Formats: sequence, C-alpha cells, structure tokens
Amino acid sequence: MKDYDRIARKITSVLFLVQSLSSAGFIAVFTVNALVGAELSGQPALAGVPEAVRVLGQAFAALAWGYIMEQIGRRRSFAMGQVVGVIGSVIAGGAVISRSFPLFLVGLALMGMARASADLGRFAAAEVHLPEKRGRAISHVVLGSPVGAVFGPLLVGPTGKLAQWAGVSELAGPYGVGFAGLILAASLIFAGLRPEPRDVGREIARLYPESVPRQGTRPLAEIVRRPGVIVAMVSLVFAQMVMMMPMSITSVHMKAHAHSLSGVSLVISLHALGMYAFSVISGQMADRWGRGQTIFLGAAMMLISCLMAAPSTALIPLLAALFLLGVGWNFAYVAGSALLADQLSPGERAKTQGFNDLLLNLTSAASQAISGVMYAVGGYDVMSLAAAAAAIVPLALAAWWWAAPRKGTTLREP
Repeated sequence: MKDYDRIARKITSVLFLVQSLSSAGFIAVFTVNALVGAELSGQPALAGVPEAVRVLGQAFAALAWGYIMEQIGRRRSFAMGQVVGVIGSVIAGGAVISRSFPLFLVGLALMGMARASADLGRFAAAEVHLPEKRGRAISHVVLGSPVGAVFGPLLVGPTGKLAQWAGVSELAGPYGVGFAGLILAASLIFAGLRPEPRDVGREIARLYPESVPRQGTRPLAEIVRRPGVIVAMVSLVFAQMVMMMPMSITSVHMKAHAHSLSGVSLVISLHALGMYAFSVISGQMADRWGRGQTIFLGAAMMLISCLMAAPSTALIPLLAALFLLGVGWNFAYVAGSALLADQLSPGERAKTQGFNDLLLNLTSAASQAISGVMYAVGGYDVMSLAAAAAAIVPLALAAWWWAAPRKGTTLREP
C-alpha cells in the first residue's frame, strides 16, 4: 500500500511553495496597478479599473478552472494557470512600456485568471487528506499568501530601479516580479506536484469510503442545494463580504481624520497579518473542534470587530478592529473551505469548488463598490454596522450546523 500520508505532505508542501511564489508576483503587481491605471489612462478616476478587471478575470476563470481540472487533472491545470499568468505579466509589462491602457487591462485579466487557478490549490491539498486533516492542509496552503505578501512588495523598489536602468518606466519593473514568480511556480508544479492530486483523492475515497459523503457525480445544480454545501458557501461568501467592506474603505476613513500614511499602512498590515498568520491554528481548530464551531467563532470575531470599528477614528481602536476582522475571516475561510470539501465526492470537487470561488471573487468586487457607496452616503459608521449585520448570516448558519443532530460519526449521506 502506498504511503498516502507522505504523498499528502509532499503535495501540500509543493502547493504552499506555489502559493508563496505566485502571491509574491501578484502582490508586487497589485502594489502599482492603480498607479499604472491612472498614468496610462490619463484619468485618476480610472485608477481602480485595472484591479476591477483583474478581480473579474479571477472570478469568471475560477469556474472554468474547476471544470478543466476535472478533465485534465490538477497538476496540468495549475501549471497552465501559472503560464497564463506569465503571459499576462509580459503583456502588462509591455503595455506599461508602450503606454497602452487597453493592452494593460488584457494583461491584468490574464493575471486574474492565473490567481484563480492558484487559489484553488487549497482544495487540492484537502482532497489528498482524510477529513480529520483537511482543515490543517487547507491552512498550510493559505499560509503561503503572507510569505508572498512580505517578499512581493519588497521587490517593487529594486525592480523599478532595474527598469529605469534599462531605459523604461520604473512602473514596468514589478511586472517582472510577476513573470519570475509565476515561472518558478509553474516549474515547481511540473516537477514536484506528483502524483496527480486528483488521482490520489479518488484512490483515498475508494480505500476509505467513509471519508466522502457518497460515490458518483451529481449535477452542480443539485450539489448546491445540499445543506452542508449551502452552509459552507454562504458562510464563505458572507465572510468575504464582511471582511472586504471595512478593509477597502478604512484607508479613506483614516485619511479623512488626518492619519499619516504610515498609520494607514500599519492598520492594513496588521489586518493582513490577522488574515493569514493564524492559519495553522484555524486549521487545527476546524479539524479537532469542528467546522461549524470554527466558522461560528470566526463570524463572532468579525461581528465584534465591525462593531468596534464603527465609532472608531483613533489609530489604536482601528488597529484592534481590523486585526480582529482579519483573524475572524481566516477562521471562517479555512473552516468553510474544509466544510465544503467534506460535502463532495471526488467527481464533484473541482467544479463545485470553482463555482464557490467564482462567488467569492464576485463578492469581493461587489463589496468594494458597495462599501464606497455606503461610506459616501452614510459614513464609516453606517458602513461598518452594515458589515456587522452581514456577519450575522454565517454566525446563524454555523450555529445551526453546529447544533444540528448527526447520525453516527461519518460523512456518509443517509
């Protein structure tokens, strides 16, 4: 018999490194996207358009990647995704040099498609583990994001100077980080993501039938009506909404109250730390304590953080509120992803998880727009209270899932 624990650890380690490399490239590019958008378009009002295009590309590609992964496997799909990102980086960097705004948007859309592929790696880690280890597997892959978040921005300055030395705009430099990071990620996938995670997951499901709810493949329309899938997806979507609304507007709120740029940076940095630094803890809690219990705790933390943020104008309260918001999102995100993985048979995983990430990315885009409108109309306090109200949805669903009686201890459907 194969050593499936060793195989699972290897696959998870490779996916962690891939997430780290690709995140470094994506975040380096994110740092300058708005600046490039304003410069190439000549309109400061269009500064946010590149990131909106990238998010939409990421959203709609997620579902497509789900179906592709089911047909050709995870390894080739992940590698293909990173190659798409490499092409996008070249196009975007070339657009900066040639000063073409439309071409720049094409490059960003392709990079968004690559990000969608990389983000699905957390589910590939989950499927090669038994249920009692899926939360930790997901959390280990998610932990790659802060590694990239640290190193990606640090490379923006040096690559900008390198671009200037080459005689082109310094804003073209960070797209070289995206190119290099995604090339390395694709190479690592080709060389290291073996055996094929899809096949390992199917073999584990065959050997341990109690680890999956059922055998066979249902249509997506039927899958999304299952109670466990509804709890997982709705919890993830609302957690994303609650996290994005304050995060996307806090910097504007702070500048309106005369905070320095360093203060704004500190708040957002601590928020990002909260989003990822506790991934291992949230994964262990999801496995040992339960998916519903961990989602409930995360939703409660988000609710409290939004209530804390609503009246806050000083630095320390905002630091505490945004940090707690990040931690709460992490708990709900990791546990919700694990709960979704629990509900699916091997043939249902990729397409359903792709559909889930489509919803998450569309929610991110919509939440940023909604938060801006609510801030303009009612102020930061009204926007934060609306986010707190949204946190009640995953809180209630998790409480129901936590309390709902289950027959036996397996995942098998009646």
